[in-house]
Amino acid sequence: MLYAALKTLHLLAIVVWIGGMVFAHFFLRPAVAALEPPQRLRLMHDVLGRFFAAVLAVVVLVLGSGLALIGLAHAAGATMPWTWNAMTALGLLMMAIFGHIRFALYRRLRQAVAAGDWPRGGAAMAGIRRWVGVNLAIGVAIVVIVGMG
Repeated sequence: MLYAALKTLHLLAIVVWIGGMVFAHFFLRPAVAALEPPQRLRLMHDVLGRFFAAVLAVVVLVLGSGLALIGLAHAAGATMPWTWNAMTALGLLMMAIFGHIRFALYRRLRQAVAAGDWPRGGAAMAGIRRWVGVNLAIGVAIVVIVGMG
């Protein structure tokens, strides 16, 4: 029962993270492209601030539930399949990339928006977009690897 609850929590947290990246990258970004830079960057700043706060909580949930699932499997005498090793390594990479996005690139965006420096804000947003794309690709790869395993 505990294993099932942890696995459900783990999967729901991942759905929020990957689903949010899909929404931002493929739906929100193209929709706001028609806005002028001040409006576009303010909107993206506000939306990403909320999303990144949620992802920060998700990272804690994914890491905690993942470690607990590994611990329960180990305690039951199970060996970790190669897909779990891949998921763990790639998941940690995603978390590190998110840390860069949230604590470096988003900080630059926040500072640029506060200063009204739209070219600098656009550059920060381009970096965020690029790294979110990388994280999205890694997240999809994890889903494929675990689904195949």
